[in-house]
Amino acid sequence: MKTTLFSLLIAAGTAHATPLEPRASGVQGFDISSYQGSVDFSAAYAAGARFVIIKATEGTTYIDSSFSSHYTGATNAGLIRGGYHFAHPDSSSGATQANYFLAHGGGWSADGRTLPGMVDLEYNPSGSTCYGLSTTAMVSWIKDFGETYQSSTGRYPMIYTTADWWNTCTGDSTAFGDDYPLVLAQYSSSISSVPSGWPYQSIWQNADSYTYGGDSDLWNGSEGSLQTFATGS
Repeated sequence: MKTTLFSLLIAAGTAHATPLEPRASGVQGFDISSYQGSVDFSAAYAAGARFVIIKATEGTTYIDSSFSSHYTGATNAGLIRGGYHFAHPDSSSGATQANYFLAHGGGWSADGRTLPGMVDLEYNPSGSTCYGLSTTAMVSWIKDFGETYQSSTGRYPMIYTTADWWNTCTGDSTAFGDDYPLVLAQYSSSISSVPSGWPYQSIWQNADSYTYGGDSDLWNGSEGSLQTFATGS
């Protein structure tokens, strides 16, 4: 696990952050999809991982074929786990995609082992960087997704993005930092920039590979604070 200096704050399950002790490193985790058909979750746990984010859906036409087996494997290994949705803001409304995500594994419950869902907002792999939406329309789409998710689960989803995409496609919107935990993708030895509206990241995707599959993620805080975050308290 790479070592870096994190901020003194972590994201809590409420609108504002909870101060924590200074830490040299966070809690290891990882994120996976069907590209990782077989994952040794028990070995990941033994090596120090404590959470995993698992792809569940994409747009409104794709359900990840490995989601169920991955979710069961992570649960049996004792990992805190949750699902994520790869957004296609050009294909349907935010509400429609949030409901599709919720219907196929993206829910949340206060059992202490489930992360709030995550909406993956990044470059369009097959077209326009911002899916043809203006910055205003993109902000509205994200709010539609998030408010629909929150009305069903009681929690706002995590937002996965890069500082560059956020600046380009939302106009560096500051509308989400109070409610939506940030999962920041930045492959480096330290964090150089965080999108506007967030003073810190909740989870840092710090590398595009992890020993036990997928990408490497670091929770910004202690294991105890991660468990608190999972309970929503």
